Amino acid sequence: MDYKDLANLIFPDAKEISYYEEKYPERNLPEGAIVTRYAPSPTGFMHIGGLYQALIAIKVANQTDGVFFLRIEDTDQKREVENGITEIVQSLKDFGLEADEGMISENEGKGNYGPYKQSQRKEIYQAYAKYLLEQGKAYPCFCTPEEVEEIRAKQEAAKIRPGYYGVWAKCRNITVEEAMQRIQNGEKYIIRFKSPGREDRKIKHHDVIKGNVDFPENDQDIVIIKADGLPTYHFAHAIDDHLMHTTHVIRGDEWLSSVPLHLQLFHELGFKAPKYAHIAPIMKNDEGNKRKLSKRKDPEAAVSYYAEEGIPAEAVKEYLLNIANSTFENWRRANPDKSMEEFELQLNKMSVSGALFDMVKLLDVSKTVISKMTAEEVYENSMNWAKKYDAELAKLLEDKEYALKVFGIERGNKKPRKDISKWSDVKENISYMYDEEFEKDTSEYPYQVINDKESIDKILKLYIEKYYDENDDKQTWFDKIKELAGEMGYAKEVKEFKANPGMYKAHVGDVSTVLRVALTKRTNTPDMYEIMQVLGKDRVAKRMS
Repeated sequence: MDYKDLANLIFPDAKEISYYEEKYPERNLPEGAIVTRYAPSPTGFMHIGGLYQALIAIKVANQTDGVFFLRIEDTDQKREVENGITEIVQSLKDFGLEADEGMISENEGKGNYGPYKQSQRKEIYQAYAKYLLEQGKAYPCFCTPEEVEEIRAKQEAAKIRPGYYGVWAKCRNITVEEAMQRIQNGEKYIIRFKSPGREDRKIKHHDVIKGNVDFPENDQDIVIIKADGLPTYHFAHAIDDHLMHTTHVIRGDEWLSSVPLHLQLFHELGFKAPKYAHIAPIMKNDEGNKRKLSKRKDPEAAVSYYAEEGIPAEAVKEYLLNIANSTFENWRRANPDKSMEEFELQLNKMSVSGALFDMVKLLDVSKTVISKMTAEEVYENSMNWAKKYDAELAKLLEDKEYALKVFGIERGNKKPRKDISKWSDVKENISYMYDEEFEKDTSEYPYQVINDKESIDKILKLYIEKYYDENDDKQTWFDKIKELAGEMGYAKEVKEFKANPGMYKAHVGDVSTVLRVALTKRTNTPDMYEIMQVLGKDRVAKRMS
């Protein structure tokens, strides 16, 4: 009896691994092309950290004419949620991160290196597990979960490293004959990897992001095939990344400690290991302390939050690139109109310790992104968001022609308006342009320097009767407001007022504020001339009377 007999007993129908090596040949890609993947588990909502990983993976693949694929790691089926894959695929799509290959729905994939769903690759993993068994690099383990727990309890009591290794690996040295006999007797078993490592030896490794790191070798005999015949993550990812020809594994740095085991698996399977790039988690400032963004505490941890708030996908991606490479901000300043696709992301320039997620900064980026949109784009995005999340806003926007005029105010200028940071801001930002909303607003007028009723009434009456003409160009319009200020005894120029503050009670800017507040019930709005042009003569007169 030898290892081959044992391997045939356990996996009688498994193919030779040469079959899969031929089925999935080297990719025909240009020199230096990077192949990356995003490989989530369908276990719940998509985290912003996952989107961040996917964005980085797709970016480095695209900028080298490589391939980015979506693989679903669903070997832990107890934790799976319904429609989990659909949600992942849709979330990526919403952010314009479509994979070149991989899963496109719950059970369907595209590309020549599939299946891209681990639960559909069972026979492949079993072929490679059989290969390891044939070489004596894996073995059946008959320990029950209770026995494994007992081992752990003894280790903890003795204050030694927990795990299944060395003298604690009870089934490691069972003979082939005994193992076959126990299997034929119907005993339950799993397959473990027989680690050749020693904890007292070190391995040196170069991580693309973290730089040079060293670790103790792996000496744990990990489970590679579970009782249900499915592989563990560690085993499956090594085979998948080999057969799919992944060149760079980009993943969260919680996996950094698994590197010794993963490199060992690649080596023992006879594979060339990919390069590893471990991304530091996105952090949050919590009362002066840095902590990871949490699914429980932080709504912004869920990718769905951005759609609900109406933060454009483009703004989220811009901001994530900001976090990824500190050089992005300067690049964007120098290239305000270039597509972010043109920015070259460098993995070795990523933060080692974890970048802080700053919502204020994100909304600032979002304001800039929205400011560059046309009125038509702002309308379409606002309307699509409103149909889903705000029926009142959708109703306001029904008159598209008028809404386009409203959104067109101060748009397309050299310095466009930056008052909208997300679609959920739109209603608040434009409501004064709609009479029914304007009349509903019963808040006290926030008049400032000129605040006595008599002066306000006089300014408004004089303006409508003597100075307002909707056909005036902008310069004439403003000159007339200066004339009005002079007639009322206020300074026509702000600099005159500053030069002789004792001579005047107010200046032309304060007169403009009175007109603005009467018109909008606000002190801060886009260009007042343009607002008047959109409202038209009758509505301006009515609001000021």
